[in-house]
Amino acid sequence: MPQVSVARLFEDNRDKLKLKWVAGRQGGAKDLNSELTKDSSKGLIGHLNFIHPNLIQVLGESEVSYLNSLDAASCSRTLAQIATRDLACFIIAGAGDPPGPLVTVAEATQTPLFLSPMASVELMWMLRPYLARALAESLNVHGVLLDVLGMGVLITGDSGVGKSELALELLTRGSGLIADDVVELFRIGPETIEGRCPQLLRDFLEVRGLGVLNIRTIFGEAALRPRKSVKLVVHLERPAGHDLSLMERLPLKPGTEQIMGVDIREVTIPVAAGRNIAVLIEAAVRNYVLQLRGIDSTQEFISRQAQQLKRETPET
Repeated sequence: MPQVSVARLFEDNRDKLKLKWVAGRQGGAKDLNSELTKDSSKGLIGHLNFIHPNLIQVLGESEVSYLNSLDAASCSRTLAQIATRDLACFIIAGAGDPPGPLVTVAEATQTPLFLSPMASVELMWMLRPYLARALAESLNVHGVLLDVLGMGVLITGDSGVGKSELALELLTRGSGLIADDVVELFRIGPETIEGRCPQLLRDFLEVRGLGVLNIRTIFGEAALRPRKSVKLVVHLERPAGHDLSLMERLPLKPGTEQIMGVDIREVTIPVAAGRNIAVLIEAAVRNYVLQLRGIDSTQEFISRQAQQLKRETPET
């Protein structure tokens, strides 16, 4: 189950958000996990909310002014209602010193309290992508992930079908490598699957006969990408008996592959001697971009053929 501790959240964002830890240090081991975020009654991060408490409560100038307007006893009682076990932390954004009762409640409940000079809206805008990635549902798949003409393309197929060799050819044509052999996939949004490379395999591509190649050293920094959203899956397949005629020649409906509940467009390309698969993949990417714009060449051909048949068929 994906999770991140409050202490890790602080360390990962301390410099970027200029965070300062002022109270509740004993609560650093608290975990934010994907199970908690699935509860529709709990927001992941937002301004101070007593009705539907966010897991990360952010206090801007308005919220701090409200707490300061209360007497100490009322303020403590109000804050104690939300400083439960599930609450991850408080963050005071751009509002100066924290109210005294908030510090007291944070210490008493072991709830971390951070300060940041950034405005609350900007702070949440920067934290949400971090949290989405840290808590994303994930899985590992066997394949190669490339940035082909600006689109994330996941190449799959049986071992030895030529995925890495194909990736090497695409790299020479200007594509970028994200991951080879093992691709880490994360669902960072309702319709978004992001691919990354495990730390151990970063920069490397294994090619039979050549061994392990360091792509950064051979092709330079521009040949690598840290991550990419997967928009197209290309499955390489050896036709039975190496007979291309056995495979569907004119697919009338686009194929899809479901990854963690997200439908991704899939194209199956038969592998055979003499076929330039790199060119075919680039063509598949360009064709998919056209389809996203409402231009479907297959349907256009079928429509043109139907019109021609209608003109040639004599009326009875």
